[in-house]
Amino acid sequence: MHPFALSRADDPTKAIAAHAQDPQLAFIAGGTDLIGLMKDRAQLPERLLDINGLPDMARIEALPDGGLRIGALARMSDVAAHPDVRRGFPVIAEGLLFAASGQLRNMASMGGNIMQRTRCAYFRDEDDRPCNKRRPGSGCAALHGLNRNHAIFGWSDACVATNPSDVAVALAALDATVVVRGPAGERAIPFADFHRLPGDTPERDNVLGRGDLIVSIDVPACAEGRASHYLKIRDRQSYEFALVSAAAAVATDGRRIRSVRLALGGVAHKPWRLHAAEAALREVSLDDSHCLKGAIATSFTEARPLAHNAFKVWQSPRPSRTPARSPTMPSKSSWPSALHCARCRQREHAHECHRTTDVTLRWAAQGDRRRALHGGYSARRRDARRDRFQHHRERPDGVDRDFHRRKGAGRAGGVHPSKHAAHESDAKALEPPSSARAVVSAASG
Repeated sequence: MHPFALSRADDPTKAIAAHAQDPQLAFIAGGTDLIGLMKDRAQLPERLLDINGLPDMARIEALPDGGLRIGALARMSDVAAHPDVRRGFPVIAEGLLFAASGQLRNMASMGGNIMQRTRCAYFRDEDDRPCNKRRPGSGCAALHGLNRNHAIFGWSDACVATNPSDVAVALAALDATVVVRGPAGERAIPFADFHRLPGDTPERDNVLGRGDLIVSIDVPACAEGRASHYLKIRDRQSYEFALVSAAAAVATDGRRIRSVRLALGGVAHKPWRLHAAEAALREVSLDDSHCLKGAIATSFTEARPLAHNAFKVWQSPRPSRTPARSPTMPSKSSWPSALHCARCRQREHAHECHRTTDVTLRWAAQGDRRRALHGGYSARRRDARRDRFQHHRERPDGVDRDFHRRKGAGRAGGVHPSKHAAHESDAKALEPPSSARAVVSAASG
């Protein structure tokens, strides 16, 4: 572990001055991302300044105009459980509950979450491979390497990484504002301008400079906020970053869309707003799935898939014309799956049993959890797993061992049934409105 000195701040002005003057000092709140970066040796500050003691920065309050102010030090779990958040902006609560694990949400701060750095393996792994985020000017190994989880929008030859935050997608859709205090005073940064595209300087993830401290995140009142929903498609059901995610907030007149806000995650260096789709969706009926998908397709005409992530475009509605093909994108017939084949045990691009990713993602988007969990395997392996589960269920003694193994019942660290009941009640309380669910489903193909 990289050695460092730790001190605590109790005055914002002094904390800002210390950060501005010392390039080897970093703020720390929950530390859930920073400590990981230090372990990966991707970020090595010599001094950490604990800002958890700064006053009035952990509040969550409803504003008189119907908006919301979330303190930068508010914990993710507290924000997700807050009644004003769940009632007025359910997409924020859902985005938070989809992120990380319960333990991490109890520690992680909102300010730190929107500043977390990419999960690109070439950036996180200390293996001396080219990475312009770690070593500017060294190149981007992911551009021609394993890039299944990487960007399809806004990338450059210098970097194809994506932003990993879930709640940032919801905040981008709601046109939130980041309030920042720095050496020159306080300023408000529109959320759309807070994160940067990589360009030629991918080592800079956002617009903050030395001495800048996030104070709060302000969410304006909007008619679409109450009817909002967040959908996350990932390789597994818990503690996993998004392959693709979508946040939708919709205002309707009956069954017809009056206005809509849409943002995607897992597709760019920043949360990606679908402005063209928002304009095309006005006055579209929620019952017309063809028109919904056609309107959303207008935002995918400029997508530039890489060699291994073209499924992110084709999982989304197919645009009226072929997406702009990047130099590294192969033909559709050679798209690889991210899983090893159970038959040939290798990643042969042309093998039919490798092209299962698109189907798996479609099942996940349609809510077919069981098929989504097992659909990524070859048919032979999937059938074997199914038969094994069925054997456990049909034991003569009536013991459902598969249930006990999955739920952890009767084991140290297992989840008590009451906890599952609590999670189920949370899920019912956050059941998305049909309007937002229809738009998100259309965006997910």
